[in-house]
Amino acid sequence: MRILGISCFYHDAAAALIEDGRLIAAAEEERFSRKKHDADFPKLAIRFCLETGALSAPDLDYVVFYEKPFLKFERILLSSLQTFPWSCGTFRQAMTTWLLDKLWVKTLIHEQLGIPEDRILFSEHHLSHAASAFLCSPFEEAAILTADAVGEWATTTMAVGRASWTGQPPNAIRMLREMRFPHSLGLLYSAFTAFLGFEVNEGEYKVMGMAPYGTPRYVDEVWHLLRLADRGGFQLDMSYFSFHHSARQSFTRKFEQLFGPPRDPKAPFVTGEFGDELDRDQELLRQSRHYADIGASIQRVTEEIMLSLARELYKETGIPRLCLAGGVAYNSAANGRIMRETPFQEVYIQPAAGDSGGALGAALYAYHVILQQPRRFIMEHAYWGKAFDERAIAEAVQRHGLSARRLGSEQEAVRETVRHLVDGRVVGWYQGRCEWGPRALGNRSILADPRRKDMKAIVNRKIKFREPFRPFAPSILDRSLGQFVDYPIAKGLAAARFMLCVSPIRPERRETIPAVTHVDGTGRLQAVEQAANPLYYRLIEAFEAETGVPVVLNTSFNLKGEPIVNRPDEAISTFLRSDMDALVMGTHLVTKNHPEEQTESMNPAPLPSVQSKPEMTKRRRPSSMRVEERHSKGAG
Repeated sequence: MRILGISCFYHDAAAALIEDGRLIAAAEEERFSRKKHDADFPKLAIRFCLETGALSAPDLDYVVFYEKPFLKFERILLSSLQTFPWSCGTFRQAMTTWLLDKLWVKTLIHEQLGIPEDRILFSEHHLSHAASAFLCSPFEEAAILTADAVGEWATTTMAVGRASWTGQPPNAIRMLREMRFPHSLGLLYSAFTAFLGFEVNEGEYKVMGMAPYGTPRYVDEVWHLLRLADRGGFQLDMSYFSFHHSARQSFTRKFEQLFGPPRDPKAPFVTGEFGDELDRDQELLRQSRHYADIGASIQRVTEEIMLSLARELYKETGIPRLCLAGGVAYNSAANGRIMRETPFQEVYIQPAAGDSGGALGAALYAYHVILQQPRRFIMEHAYWGKAFDERAIAEAVQRHGLSARRLGSEQEAVRETVRHLVDGRVVGWYQGRCEWGPRALGNRSILADPRRKDMKAIVNRKIKFREPFRPFAPSILDRSLGQFVDYPIAKGLAAARFMLCVSPIRPERRETIPAVTHVDGTGRLQAVEQAANPLYYRLIEAFEAETGVPVVLNTSFNLKGEPIVNRPDEAISTFLRSDMDALVMGTHLVTKNHPEEQTESMNPAPLPSVQSKPEMTKRRRPSSMRVEERHSKGAG
């Protein structure tokens, strides 16, 4: 049985294909359209899924949409009427899009795919979130917590999933209770994201990265925006917010009276740690610290609310296993505290926890709950996107007028990559199938040496072209995780596997891997398992053999404001438009020239490592492309 799940029309549109309960392919539309957080109907992602499954649309048994449009329209309509006349502009805009397109999803799917309307099903938004986590997990029974901005009406839900119920269908998910719009943890966090000068649905990661530079001195003021309710819930004081009736502004003047004027999005945020001219501007530093304090405060309150909800869910169910989903489940700092500070013995978080994952949840819900089919699938890796073979890579290199060295094997690709990393260079690493979800997990990654303290600034400023305070992830061999990170390994590797947990780096290791240790001594880690990604595992093993450190710096292969690369052409374009030094695509190697490295060593002191190694040359800005060796004629 083949089922296609679809999510779209809010943000992060996606498609996922399952066959007999097993995932075949899943991808966000942005990877193909190249429009960040693309919310449009995912034509290209659907095409990819069908091609991967060797199917055409008529071969599908069902298509499932991840929410119920008429319920969502009801919420928008009623909310607009309740806040009239302030909502007049928002209402006009919503009616234009909903009455023309979003409301008629069944007709749209029928027209796009030719699927009979009786084979088009609908889930509910938070039910899709819950299913995307529980039905991918290894658990026969689990408590489920979902939290995001808003679905149809729900913003937070507590549920229980079981493989078998007395007197109930198998694989049922039973909702215990929910919080409803406008009282939303996701929208609360987004209001602060906008106040701090970042784009909503994109800048929340920046708030998390900014928070450790501040002190949570405004926690009481943040709590002033809320009224705590029973059993872990809360209500927002809506006099501080305008997101329920305005598409332009999410907070009111009363909010500004409490926290001061909002941060100018164009103003630089400085930390004082880089010592450049901006860092020496005392007034700018003072302002930055003020906003960092506010970021730290909303982050602290968010963590406390999630902890309260999780503890209450455990108290109510007594189930020792927890599944997390929804956009708030991307808050890796909150996830880390849930793992360390709640009674749950195991925690599972699916890599595409946000709206894109709803496509997978909808398909799984239809198969296992509606159709009552047994479970056969556990998501243990995130590599469900598109792959490109060596011929496609070679053709892309030629299209860009470049020459590449064709390496003889994957092992040689590993050796060459490690050589560049140890020499202080930054490498684009492009291998296999693209990752599902927002994290690059070793197939579409930019890699660097975590032992170099200056790598954080180099990669942020010269390669990613983004704020210099943004942290990077340590990719760590799973067998070495406990040596470097204070992570509760007994609670499972799912959160660490998918880079969804912030944990303290052990104090004695922080000087060893400074480029991936954030200012507060933590890291958003990735545990790399041999079975999940054997090539990436071998690369980190080889780096360990050279340096004694089983860790590499990993960040997503993209530039600021762009989706993670998908096709080889996008990888090459990103490489050429940045100061990346080398690009390894499959077994093709393209490098940039570093003529001064032939004669000058700028780093006489040995870098931190477990064992002594030769000193490294300082990384220099590349000046031109270098032809290492024309690839062989047989490379395609």
